[in-house]
Amino acid sequence: MTRGKGCDHCPGSHTGERPALASATAKARGWLLLEHPGPWPERVEQLIGPGPMAETVRAALAEGVRPQLIRRTGRRRAIPPLQVYAGFSQGGNVWMEGRELADPAELAGLDLAAVAAGRRPGFGEPVTEPVFLVCTHGRRNVCCARTGAPLARGLAERFGDLVWETTHVGGDRYAANMVCLPHGIYYGDLGLAAALDAAGGYLRGEVALAHLRGRAGVPEPAQAAEHFVRAHTGLLGVDAVTARSVTGTSPYEAVVLAQNARFRVVFERVTQDDPCGTECQENLGTYIVRELTLLNEAALV
Repeated sequence: MTRGKGCDHCPGSHTGERPALASATAKARGWLLLEHPGPWPERVEQLIGPGPMAETVRAALAEGVRPQLIRRTGRRRAIPPLQVYAGFSQGGNVWMEGRELADPAELAGLDLAAVAAGRRPGFGEPVTEPVFLVCTHGRRNVCCARTGAPLARGLAERFGDLVWETTHVGGDRYAANMVCLPHGIYYGDLGLAAALDAAGGYLRGEVALAHLRGRAGVPEPAQAAEHFVRAHTGLLGVDAVTARSVTGTSPYEAVVLAQNARFRVVFERVTQDDPCGTECQENLGTYIVRELTLLNEAALV
């Protein structure tokens, strides 16, 4: 087995001393989750079989849909049946469909172009409960397996079949990572208590700021502006805070709508030290707020 890169010399999980805000992947809006017991390749596009699944992964990437391989924690059921989810997580257009397939060849009936465009493909039934993805992709980075696998087990004890292990979600340096779908809310540097708090909050329609990385599909500067306004106002509703405009190139200036109030936020991007040598090189930047001003007097209710 090829050993993934990682930070074995780090004592346990990453320390949380380096902020994770505004580090959710900005490219993911359409999602495709495919149950696959493993072993997983280092990169999902390197998947070999089953053949129809490998073809669907590459077709999804070509359409701009993010594929994730998923599996239940603690057990590796044979395929078929195969659980598949397709979803979208941009702005107010948030949905997910799910279906169990008797044969991976049925994936040929999934309209990936519709998913990429934010249209429900009608491939499965509407999914009304959230899906919690925990990255345990040890071949990609051993930190993810070491920190993610026990986290997935702990979450599954509380939330059962809402929890799936998954391949790389981005941001190895923030392991353990969790993504809450269908909204694409990213969390990082999680221990079990923080993950339980974040998952419970998501079930209530809220985010938890302490380990929030941001929302997928939103540019990083907009994620940062929204985070600063949430921290200032205490508004935690998933859709309660939205960056309406972001201008500049560090320093940035943003106008952020927080319920009935508008804020002007000035902030800049800075570079952090790598957390564990040269192995976890993703997401070395973060954002620092310089000015936050209320633009109108509407009440925050």
